[in-house]
Amino acid sequence: MNTTLLAERYRLTDHLARGGMADVYAAHDELLGRRVAVKMLHANFATDEAFVQRFRREAQAAANLTHPNIVSIYDTGKDGGSYYIVMELVEGRTLREVLRSEGPLLPRRAAEIASEVAAALSVAARGGLAHRDVKPGNILLTPTGSVKVTDFGIARAWDDSEELTKTGAVIGTATYFSPEQAQGHPADGRSDLYALGVVLFEMLTGRPPFSGETPVSIAYQHVSENASVPSASNPDVPAELDAIVMRALEKNPLDRYQSAEEMRGDLLRFLSGLPVGATHPDAATRVVAATPPPTVPPDETYRQLTPLPPERRTPWSVIIGSILLLVVVAIAGLYLLDGLSNTDARNALVEMPGLTGATEAQAIEELQDLDLRFLLSRQPSDEFEEGTVASTDPVAGTLVDPTMRVTLVVSSGPETFAVPGVVGRDVTAASEALREADFIVRVESVTDDEIIANQVISQDPPAGTNHPPGTEVLLTVSAGPEQVVLSEYTGFTAIDALAALSNLGVQTVVEREFHPTIPDGEVIRTEPGALEIIPKNTVVTLIVSLGVEPVAVPSLIGNTEAEARNALAALGLNMVLGEPIEVTADSGQEGIVLAQGTPANVLVEPGTTITVQIGEVPPPPTTTTVPSTTTTTTTP
Repeated sequence: MNTTLLAERYRLTDHLARGGMADVYAAHDELLGRRVAVKMLHANFATDEAFVQRFRREAQAAANLTHPNIVSIYDTGKDGGSYYIVMELVEGRTLREVLRSEGPLLPRRAAEIASEVAAALSVAARGGLAHRDVKPGNILLTPTGSVKVTDFGIARAWDDSEELTKTGAVIGTATYFSPEQAQGHPADGRSDLYALGVVLFEMLTGRPPFSGETPVSIAYQHVSENASVPSASNPDVPAELDAIVMRALEKNPLDRYQSAEEMRGDLLRFLSGLPVGATHPDAATRVVAATPPPTVPPDETYRQLTPLPPERRTPWSVIIGSILLLVVVAIAGLYLLDGLSNTDARNALVEMPGLTGATEAQAIEELQDLDLRFLLSRQPSDEFEEGTVASTDPVAGTLVDPTMRVTLVVSSGPETFAVPGVVGRDVTAASEALREADFIVRVESVTDDEIIANQVISQDPPAGTNHPPGTEVLLTVSAGPEQVVLSEYTGFTAIDALAALSNLGVQTVVEREFHPTIPDGEVIRTEPGALEIIPKNTVVTLIVSLGVEPVAVPSLIGNTEAEARNALAALGLNMVLGEPIEVTADSGQEGIVLAQGTPANVLVEPGTTITVQIGEVPPPPTTTTVPSTTTTTTTP
């Protein structure tokens, strides 16, 4: 990638990974002259205050944690519109990559890794933090075998009363959900221990205890189904380790280990060959043997469980060598005896036979028949099969003095070379490296939610194994997250839309806003929009209607009828005249609003009718003249 200088200090050099809300880059700290990792918030979240707040909280929380098993946080900041965190760059592989390429670990090594993860969680717990996303992808293994826990990206203080996530937000990974997380209840340190139990189960068996086609189906199993014991899938798992796993996987948090330190204590007792505190459901019927204390050698740290090798047999090379030794001794004896009896015969010349392509045994037999002494040499050959004669010295047809030794060059098969290691590299660079080493490359693509597109996930044959040129190397390459198409959810209820999006496999957050026509509780739109093709790990924002936005009734007292009608019309409200209020002509209130049915500042929906009463001067009395009689009539 083109290098970018961040904050005039960190030069980004390589894109390492893409997560749910951030990208991770390798970088060089120009000020301190060291390699670091930089996590940058995705651009589409940088304008979302909730995500920015969660991102900053991650840095603040993790920066306070100092422990050999926790990835260190060095710096945090903002460059332009980009928020970033600078952290320790850990060389090595994730536990997820190790399990994918090598399968289940030795029980002892699995317990060692789990104990170090528990140590990291214990430190976080003392700081009031829960990780809430413990999984193999967040556990790093260094070349020296050390364990480091990373990505406290969704951790938060247990005593923090401020809710940082919006309604419907999905936090964590379903495969490693605790039952309480799956049900939407708050997560604490015991939820992390459940997730660690899932990880330990996967290290011992090569698979998680629960799997399914959708996150919803997996979460359902976490809540309602019991996991089998690891030894049911891997008989090499000791009973004590079964008990530790099943204690961590208890559905009720009160039945689990109550702290990471307690679980780590059981793991350390197991590693020391001492009885563990956890009990197995069928412990009364099992005979528990003490675990042998020695650890595996460093070169077997990640060795996959394999069957015992077959019984060793005496190699054919030893048998043939012994025969050849006897033959050589016999020929030497015969030659010496012949030389004593007939000196002239020693100088007789023998024609070198054509032995190219013959088997080693056939060539030796023919040389013995001619009483020729010989030396064996083994060399690689692409032309001749292993164990056949590739050449002789001298060549066929040459007259040979029987007192001299001839050389028999036997093929050891094609020359082999070590396969380069290309896991983690871009597929183009990986393919070029393999072709330069004269290997044939075949590529298979698979979707992956965590590994960026075009990055090599695994290779077969493995790195470092020896194979002849032209051997095919299969590269399994990430195609990036699975792509899905968003449907049109406008008009759906929020509950129905959330269920549909969960079945689609995407994460969701909910936002609310007023809408003039869509009723309260129904979906207005999604971001990204309908029919867009998006990665499966994209966060989709669901915009849900609050209904029509209400308006505040204005104060109309003192306005003329026209002024009052215009003020209400501007807010989408109607006006009707009530009974007029009688006023005197000199009051100055004629035609003025003196009362309104709905008080000022009351919130009403647009279209509401407001009744007002106008001041009115009554008409003067009417006088009627009648002959001989004068009558005064007052009109009511």
